[in-house]
Amino acid sequence: MLIFENIMLAISGLWANKMRALLTMLGIIIGIGSVIGIMTVGDSMQSSMTSNMQSMGASNITVSLTQKSDSDVREGGATLMFRRQSWSDEDLLTDSMIDDYLKYYGDQVEAIGLSESLGSKKIEEDDNITVSLTGGNAAYQTVQDVKIQRGRFFTDEDVENERTVAVVSDVLCENLFGRVDPIGKTVSVTVGTKVHTFHIIGTYEYQDMGIALGSTDAIPETAMYIPISVAKSINHSAAGYSSFTVVGKADADAQALLQNTKDFFASYYTRNNSYTATATNLESLMEMMQEMMGTVSLAIAVIAGISLLVGGIGVMNIMLVSITERTREIGTRKALGATNNSIRIQFIVESVIICLIGGVIGIAVGAGLGSFGANLLGYAATPSISAIVTAVSFSMAIGVFFGYYPANKAAKLDPIEALRYE
Repeated sequence: MLIFENIMLAISGLWANKMRALLTMLGIIIGIGSVIGIMTVGDSMQSSMTSNMQSMGASNITVSLTQKSDSDVREGGATLMFRRQSWSDEDLLTDSMIDDYLKYYGDQVEAIGLSESLGSKKIEEDDNITVSLTGGNAAYQTVQDVKIQRGRFFTDEDVENERTVAVVSDVLCENLFGRVDPIGKTVSVTVGTKVHTFHIIGTYEYQDMGIALGSTDAIPETAMYIPISVAKSINHSAAGYSSFTVVGKADADAQALLQNTKDFFASYYTRNNSYTATATNLESLMEMMQEMMGTVSLAIAVIAGISLLVGGIGVMNIMLVSITERTREIGTRKALGATNNSIRIQFIVESVIICLIGGVIGIAVGAGLGSFGANLLGYAATPSISAIVTAVSFSMAIGVFFGYYPANKAAKLDPIEALRYE
């Protein structure tokens, strides 16, 4: 009951001096608002990036051929002077390696995507349209998460027989053929000095990722998928691969599979003085990015939190002024039997109320500015609940900490001296 009376007394006192109370709260509002705003933008960016990486296949493992480091070469006992700067055909990852890998870990693998990039190419039917021409195996559909709208993706049989078939985007088909069914129609691309014609067997839904490199303003550059055997033939490439992607099954241990994959393919290169095979996935990169962004957000929030200290000093200052103004009131209350503890609690509660109201306003301001900033950067706003809870708790703690000294000073006033005060 006493606490409730102190709360009502504090609110009535603040209402009587609204402008002074608002100016006192300003430091708290700015500090809390800054922390909430920064944490909201940081969490929104982190959430959006995590979602994008997950959609790209964060657990997918990329096995790639990489040059050995100086320490690797020295540990292997080889001299640096014999190390090759570019790989040769015998350095490449091979189908036999992949077959052996599947014998050991096939029960944990959903698909292995093989690819051969031919780069950006112009469409013969329309000079304004370019495509990113990529060869792949049948499993490449799973790796790229290609959603077929019409027709089908190419099969292992298409790859083995080097059939000149293609899967293209709905955007390309609409620009070339309008609303006519494109299945069975042909599309030609120029690679070097030769024109290669492909029969369309499937179309997929193009999703704009906000990146339109190599495209006109009106027509984006989209991927055109052809069998990897055809791509290698056009490119005159060796039979091996410089990289490929492993898609693990949903119930597989992603980190264990990553480590096993890394060890398995690296074992083929123990006697190779120049190159080795490495395995990586986006999850480790994602964890590093989240940790880095979390550290940056925390550092900025701590800097912004300095204004809370300034706000707390402002609260202490105004409470000291308030005690000076209400010295006779304090003397009267003590003369009527109020204890030192009740006087102390009265002013601590008033200090906490100031900080709490400032904190609530600061949360509203910070959440609004944070959401605006996140939307401005193109991220879905994700207000940080933990930051809000922390901010409210911190604002109350500031009220207690900076309100205790003035409250204690008020509690120790001599009632006779206080009644004499003018």
